[in-house]
Amino acid sequence: MNELKPPIDPAAFDLPPDVLWVMCCSDGPVPRTAARAVAEFLPRETQPWTLRWQADFQGVPRATREAAARLLGADAADLTLTPTTSSGLVTIAQGYPWRAGDEVVVPRGEFPSNVWPWKALARRGVRLWEVELWDGQGAGTSAWTGVPPAAGVDPETRLLDAIGPATRMLALSWVRFQDGLVLDLRRLAAGCAERGVELVVDGIQGAGTLPLAVAELDGLAAFASGGHKGLLAPQGLGLLWTHPGLRRMLLPAGSWLSVEQATDFSRPSTDFDRAWVADGTRLEPGVPNLLGAVALKASLELLERAGVGAIAEHVRRLSEIFLDGLARLPDWAAEAGRLRGLLEAGRLGPILALHHRGRGPQHLDRLLRRGYAGGVYASVREGYLRIAFHGWHDAEDVERLLAWLAAPGEEAVEPAPAGAELVF
Repeated sequence: MNELKPPIDPAAFDLPPDVLWVMCCSDGPVPRTAARAVAEFLPRETQPWTLRWQADFQGVPRATREAAARLLGADAADLTLTPTTSSGLVTIAQGYPWRAGDEVVVPRGEFPSNVWPWKALARRGVRLWEVELWDGQGAGTSAWTGVPPAAGVDPETRLLDAIGPATRMLALSWVRFQDGLVLDLRRLAAGCAERGVELVVDGIQGAGTLPLAVAELDGLAAFASGGHKGLLAPQGLGLLWTHPGLRRMLLPAGSWLSVEQATDFSRPSTDFDRAWVADGTRLEPGVPNLLGAVALKASLELLERAGVGAIAEHVRRLSEIFLDGLARLPDWAAEAGRLRGLLEAGRLGPILALHHRGRGPQHLDRLLRRGYAGGVYASVREGYLRIAFHGWHDAEDVERLLAWLAAPGEEAVEPAPAGAELVF
């Protein structure tokens, strides 16, 4: 089992030996190369006379979009640098030409990033319709009493069947944040194309750990992802991919860089007789955070060198080993069987979400605190204990997780360290 070689060298991160971080579903560690990129660029900000117009102000964002395009299987012209997943989805929600009576369909139990942008449209007469993905699904106040997904669930049929004459968009998460279920984007995109509906995807829980070529998904309209989870970048800069057909329909951001010849100073800046640009910069709010951009570029290039396909295969193998061991733990055997069925059905990505099975929040809280005390950092969301693997984890990490879950869990533990209860 120890021969399983990670596609990303663990030494790429500043992770002490006593820390086992399986929380990329909350926040991914920034690699040393990205930290170095920031350290090398920062002196230009402290001495602004050293900043270069072409290489820095324009070159850094352009190179970051190009790195993202290679990783996402896209054309760089279709990419927009956006601060977060939320801001990307808000750009779509606020820019779309809605009519009173239009409808947006979302799955039940979406992360708030993919709910509030659509709920904010109520004043414009747009309705939000939530769809239960399987019988007994819990979310919100009913999360802890709900039934977890199992092999054989068919959320795609339920979502596509919910599309009606008033539906303009189907907005959903590629990988669900609490239960870890992976939705079939190819099937959903094809179904939306047949129905004339825009498919908008929150991709943050899959980007960087699952391969995807967004440009090849006929029917996909938009894909948004912050950079701070599986893409391993700092908080505050992410990506929005838009299909040209959708982008032409969206109200431009209206920034000074979203128009033609914006950076050609041989033309007076106050000449406002200009057309909006057609590419993804049309939607950018202005010059992006350049420090964030150099870091995001470095992280994307690390993932590109490792290969997202190789990372996905590695994560799957770790998941298989983990579930084999979990099946030998009496308290978790039922969950091991459920998750094994989902894994074999192609329904799992980087998040293994263990349902509490009636144990309740206090039990999982004690479990988490015992893990934090021992340097094992996992997370809990809406009745699920989440373990998120990435490309640097190895078989010894799996053994350590199993030892943590196998240990008696009722002993007193110290409070969690400050900052441990992440909410992203």
